[in-house]
Amino acid sequence: MEDVRAARLISLILLLQARGTMTGAELARELEVSERTVYRDVLALSAAGIPVYADRGRAGGYRLLGGYRTRLTGLSRSEADALFLSGLPGPAGEMGLTEVVAAAQLKVLAALPSGLRDASARAGRRFHLDVPGWFRDADPPPWLAELARAVWQDRTVELRYRRREREVDRTVEPYGLVLKGGGWYLVARVGAEHRTYRVDRILDVEVGEATFARNEAFDLAGHWTAQADRFVRQMLADEITVRLSPAGLRALRHVTEPPAVAAALDGAGEPDGQGWVVTRLPVESVDVAYTQLLALGPEVEVLDPPGLRARLAEAAHRLARLYM
Repeated sequence: MEDVRAARLISLILLLQARGTMTGAELARELEVSERTVYRDVLALSAAGIPVYADRGRAGGYRLLGGYRTRLTGLSRSEADALFLSGLPGPAGEMGLTEVVAAAQLKVLAALPSGLRDASARAGRRFHLDVPGWFRDADPPPWLAELARAVWQDRTVELRYRRREREVDRTVEPYGLVLKGGGWYLVARVGAEHRTYRVDRILDVEVGEATFARNEAFDLAGHWTAQADRFVRQMLADEITVRLSPAGLRALRHVTEPPAVAAALDGAGEPDGQGWVVTRLPVESVDVAYTQLLALGPEVEVLDPPGLRARLAEAAHRLARLYM
């Protein structure tokens, strides 16, 4: 409890340093305590020699006297790391860093000259980054916070991963986490190579006590850029043959990944009299292709494999019966 109170007293000082005068109600709201607790904290700070002064009246409040500035504005390691994620509060929270980011922002505000202390508010009024995709669940993957701690601490991880129809166990060195299109990916070293895992397919995580020696020359952003296209192509392990109308060809980019669209366009044959083309479309699996192609409706015809063609034909009959 003493550690909690000490942290709250420091936060109170930093709030007054960053914002000037604040009422007891404002401090209580920021610190998530009662006004009575704020009053007791102010008395404790005054007894410790911190020049906190209470202005009376309707426009009054608490303030620091004489340009007092605390030396407690130095960032801790975890706060400094988290500061670079402070523009993305949602993802930072998903990794369990909400409180650390808030503390870092408060310390930075306290350290800024008075003329720049509205920088955070100015940016917030003008820019907002809504990172997750439109059609994704709001809840983060269950093992994300655990993996984030392992990444920060350079600890080896035992994980169980779902790959297609089977489960695999791996011992990995977690190098980094990437947020792409609302989905989280773990980049980890396995043996001599780096591999990418979708976090929502990780079934179990056990963070070990052992640490690994990180290659400081490894560039996570550069690695992701170089490997992202390759990773998607690896996911697109199957191919189907389809016949697409001009409208279906235009809409294809809305239902599948860009590499699959590019491959379909590159391999498309000459249009027939109605503008339809036959091409090979890379897909993750027949089941995924079924879901994707339903969205194209009558603008696509599956020619191969026969099983997928039969499934879509049956879906078309069911749909027709609903409207007859």
